[in-house]
Amino acid sequence: MNIVVFSGSGMSAESGIDTFRTNGGLWEHHKIEDVATPDAWKRNPELVQSFYNMRRKHILEVEPNKAHQLIAALEKRHQVTVITQNIDDLHERAGSKNVVHLHGNIRFSKSSGPNQEEAYYPIEGWELTMNDLCPEGFPLRPHVVWFGENVPMINVAIDFIQKADVLIVVGTSLTVYPAAGLIHYAGKNCKKYIIDPNVGKMYLPKDFISFATYASDGIQACIEEIERR
Repeated sequence: MNIVVFSGSGMSAESGIDTFRTNGGLWEHHKIEDVATPDAWKRNPELVQSFYNMRRKHILEVEPNKAHQLIAALEKRHQVTVITQNIDDLHERAGSKNVVHLHGNIRFSKSSGPNQEEAYYPIEGWELTMNDLCPEGFPLRPHVVWFGENVPMINVAIDFIQKADVLIVVGTSLTVYPAAGLIHYAGKNCKKYIIDPNVGKMYLPKDFISFATYASDGIQACIEEIERR
């Protein structure tokens, strides 16, 4: 069975990673336009670099949760692809082998020059400085898709979803585009599930089976449903 898992920030919340809307979280003390846009990098790259260093440091301090582990364990029985909006590497650390990062991976950097998508460079530890340069001499920036930038992996994600027998959507509000539009590429015969405590407030195609709960409990229930079928 070909299973695609499409995960958002609620997936990593149980590991202790703040979502955009977490009260008291890292994002509450910064405006998006100051730390997560190309213009922010042009105005104050040191601030942007520091912000993502703090995010990277925190990500390295947490562990994959039960939901990550359950998804990784599915690979023993099925073909599984994870498409994630998250910039953390918790899916990989849980054991998932085929992970598509729509919005980048904070454990990597890329050039801030004109050829940003030609190479990604692993970051040892949590800190990236303005003195860390790409081979062309440009400062390295986080491998993160900022607001206002193209999403290089969107067509790859569409292709995986179009071929899925099962689509599991977990922990995403489905409000950030173009990622939110991916659910509409699932085929007519694809079995579709969505897991989120606020699923009742979402506008979804009628063929989605909903689990109004958090990621770990929802993934467990969803897997049991899939295996029964």
